[in-house]
Amino acid sequence: MKKIFLCTLFIILVLQVYAQAGKITWEKTNYQDAPWVFNASRPNQISEGLQNRHLSVWSSHGRYYDGNKGVWKWQRPVLFGTTEDLYTQTIVLPYLIPMLENAGAIVFSPRERDWQRKEIIVDNDGHSNDYKEESLKKKWKNTSTQGFSFHLGNYNDGENPFTSGTARQVKARTKDTKISSVIYQPTIPENGKYAVYVSYQTQKKSVVDAEYIVFHKGQETHFRVNQRMGGGTWVYLGTFEFDKGNSINNSVVLTNHSSHKGIVTTDAVRFGGGMGNISRGGSVSGLSRSLEGARYFAQWAGAPWNVVSKSNGANDYNDDINSRSLMTNWLAGGSCYVPNVNGGKNVPIELALAVHSDAGVKLDGSFVGTLGICTTQQGTRSLGDGLSRQVSKAFAQQLVSNVKKDLDNAFEINWVTRSVWDRNYSETRLPEVPSAIIETLSHQNFPDIKLGQDPNFKFTIARSIYKTILKYEANMHHTKYTVQPLAPDNFRIEFITPKRIRLQWKATYDTEEPTSIPTSYNIYTSKGRGGFDNGVNITNSYYEIDLTPGLIYNFKVTACNRGGESFPTEVLSAVCRDGATQTILVVNGFHRLSSPAIINSDTEQGFDIEADPGLTYGPTAGWSGRQANFDKSMIGKEGINALGYGGEELVGKIIAGNDFNYVKEHIEALYHAGKYNIVSCCSKAVEDGEVNLVRYTLVDLLLGNEKDDGHSLYYYKSFKPALRQQIANYLNKNGKLLVSGSYLASDMQSDEERVWIQNNLKIAYDGSNVDNYNSFVSGMGMSFDVFRTINEQHYGAYSPDNIVPVNNAFSVLNYADGHSAAVAYKGLDNCVFTMSFPFECIKDVAARNSIIKGIITYMTNK
Repeated sequence: MKKIFLCTLFIILVLQVYAQAGKITWEKTNYQDAPWVFNASRPNQISEGLQNRHLSVWSSHGRYYDGNKGVWKWQRPVLFGTTEDLYTQTIVLPYLIPMLENAGAIVFSPRERDWQRKEIIVDNDGHSNDYKEESLKKKWKNTSTQGFSFHLGNYNDGENPFTSGTARQVKARTKDTKISSVIYQPTIPENGKYAVYVSYQTQKKSVVDAEYIVFHKGQETHFRVNQRMGGGTWVYLGTFEFDKGNSINNSVVLTNHSSHKGIVTTDAVRFGGGMGNISRGGSVSGLSRSLEGARYFAQWAGAPWNVVSKSNGANDYNDDINSRSLMTNWLAGGSCYVPNVNGGKNVPIELALAVHSDAGVKLDGSFVGTLGICTTQQGTRSLGDGLSRQVSKAFAQQLVSNVKKDLDNAFEINWVTRSVWDRNYSETRLPEVPSAIIETLSHQNFPDIKLGQDPNFKFTIARSIYKTILKYEANMHHTKYTVQPLAPDNFRIEFITPKRIRLQWKATYDTEEPTSIPTSYNIYTSKGRGGFDNGVNITNSYYEIDLTPGLIYNFKVTACNRGGESFPTEVLSAVCRDGATQTILVVNGFHRLSSPAIINSDTEQGFDIEADPGLTYGPTAGWSGRQANFDKSMIGKEGINALGYGGEELVGKIIAGNDFNYVKEHIEALYHAGKYNIVSCCSKAVEDGEVNLVRYTLVDLLLGNEKDDGHSLYYYKSFKPALRQQIANYLNKNGKLLVSGSYLASDMQSDEERVWIQNNLKIAYDGSNVDNYNSFVSGMGMSFDVFRTINEQHYGAYSPDNIVPVNNAFSVLNYADGHSAAVAYKGLDNCVFTMSFPFECIKDVAARNSIIKGIITYMTNK
C-alpha cells in the first residue's frame, strides 16, 4: 500500500510540474505590427482596449450530418423553443463579438457569423461583368499559387474551393496617381445587411496595408488588410447594408495603393453568409451556413483536410468540435504566439473562447448556473510561445467569477456558478493559445433559460465576458485597460433656427466600472435613402447641423473612450421644409426587449411564443419553434416526453425584433402629410423634462409593443407616471396627440391608470384582439394589412388591444372581427387620435402615407 501511495503521489507531482511548465504571461511576446484587418474609417481612436488583439471566438455546436443514421441533426435537443446550437449564437453574434470589435479586437469565428441566407460571390475566375480590372501604371496578372473558384451546385466532402482557381496580383504603388484597381460589383437580390468577406494570396512580398473600399448604400468605408497573413481563406471586413440590384454604390474596390513597396493580390469577394453547400451522404443541411457546424465552414474557408476532418470523414460530430480549435491553430500557426506550428497563416491569434450552454435541472426551482472549463493536464506541455497551461485555468476562473458578479449587480438574482472543471475537452486541449469554455447556463433548466432568453441578460453576460477578456489581455501583456462605455441616453433633437438642429444626449455611467466613463461621442448620419456614414467624433454631448430642406436626416450616437465604443442609441430623425411654420415632434417610447410570454405554475412551465413571442435586439435566428410540452412533471426527460419539447417550424427563419429605428418610418410618413418641420426624441427625455411638448403643434407618440409584461428583467411601461404627467399637461394646453401601440390600454391596470386613459386618450380597454391571423384593419375609406405574427420583415403586434371610445370620442378603425382599433376625439380642449396597434406595423408604405395624411388633416383643421 505504501508503494502504491508513493507512486500515486509521484504521478500527481509530475502532472503538476508538467501542467505548470512555462510562462504565466506573454512577457516580451507581443504582436505590434499591422493588424490583419484595420478599419481606417473608424472615427474614434482606441489605445487602451483590445486594439491589435486577434481573438478566436465561437458559439458551441451546429447542425451536422450523422453518418450512422444518414440524417442531418442538431447536436443538442430542442427545448423551450430553441436548442443550444441556436441559443448560444444569440449571445455571441449580436452582443459579444460586436463588443470585442468595438474595443478594437480582430475577431475570427470558426462558424459562419452572418445569418443572411443569401450569398453572392464575385470572382476573377467567374468571367462576369461583376468583376472588373483596371490596370494603369501597374498591370494585373495571375499569381503563381492557386486561388478560389466557385461552381454552381453543392461541394463534395473534402473539395477545397481555394485550390481550384486562380488569383491575381499587381505591384503596389506608393504614389496616389495612376492607381490600378479591381471592382467587385455584385447583383444584390434584396435589400438588407450582408457580411463582406475578401480573399487573396499571401506572397513573399505582400504588403501590410492593402486598401479595400466597401461602398454601401452610397457610403464608403476604407479598410487596410495585412496580406502577409491569412491568404487563401475568407477574411471578414464587416457587415453592411446594401440596396437591391447592381450598382457601383454597393460594391467592393481593391486598389494597389500602399505605403510600402511589394505585391497586392486579390481573389474572390463574398457577400452574405449563404446556405450550407457541403454535401454529406448525398444531401446538404438545408439551412443557412451560420446554423451549421464549424466543420463545413472550415471546408468552405479553404482549411486543409486534416483541419476540416480529423476523423477523415468518419465522424462529423467529433470533426465539428475539433475543427474549431484546429482552424484557430491553422490560422495562428507561424505567428509570434504560435511559432512552432508549420503551414499556418501567421495570424497572431492569442486567445480562444467557446461559448456554450449546458444540460442539467434543479428540481427545487433554483439555477444550475455558469460553469468554466479548461484543460491543463492533457495536451502539449506548454502553449504557443512557451506559456504554462495554467493561464487557461486563470482565464476560465475569471470568466465564471465575473459573470456572477456582473449578473448579480445588474439584476440582484443571486446567480449560481459551478466553479471550473479542469478536464480533457478538445476545445480547451487542442488550441495552442490560452483557451476556455464558458457554459453560460443550463438550457434544460427553465429558471436558467427564462432569464437567458431575456435580451438584457444576454447583453449583460456578453459584456461580462468582454470585460474579462479585456482585463485578462491587459494582464497578459502588462498594459492598462479602459472599459468601453454604455450607450448614451436621453437622446433628443430640436430646432434652434429654421434650418438648424441640435442633437443632445446624456452619458450613461457604469457604476461597476470606473474606467468606462465616456470622453467623446460618435455621431452617425444618414440622409434620405442612403446608408449611415462612418461617423464624426466629438467631445461635447451635443451636436449641431444645418439641414437641407426636404431631405430626411437620421442619426444615432455612440459613446467612446480609450477602451472603445458603446452600442448605439435608437435612431432619431429630423426634416425641415421650406416655408414651414409648424413643427411636429415624434417621441419614441418603444424600448422593450423581452423573452416570450412565460408560463410558470405548479404544473406547467415554459415559453408561450404564440401568446407573445417577445422582442429580441434586432433580428435573430435563435428560435426552433413553439413549445409543445409544458408538463412540469416531465422535467429532465428527453424527446417528446420532455418538459420544454417543441417544434422546429422556425428553424432557419430570421425573426424580426426591436430595431430601434421606427421614428424613421413615422417621419417618412409624416413628410407626406403636409408642410411641417419634424424632429424626434426618446420618451425618457420627455419624462425627465428635457423636452417641452407644449412647443409642438402635434406630438406623435410611438409605443410599439411597449408594456409591463411582468417578467422582463428591466421595467417597461407604455405610460410611466412622469410621461403621463407631461402628456396631461400638454393636452391641458390644447395639445394634439397621435399615439399608437399594441398595449397602451391593457398596460394601464390600476384604477388611477384606467381613469387617466379615459380622461386623456378618451378610450377604455375592451379585451385583447386575438385574431392574429386575420390581420386586416379597415376604416377611413381604406383597408390595409398589419404585421401581427412572427415574421422576418417586421416585429408583429401580437394580440393588440381592442379599445372603445368614451367622453364624446368615436371609433374610426376596426379590426377584421369588428372590434375597434382606433379612436378619435376633437374638442375645444384638445385633439387625440389613438391607434391600438403600432402605426409602423402597417405593411404597405402607401397605406401608411395615406392614413397619416388623413389623421393629420383631421387633427390640424379647425
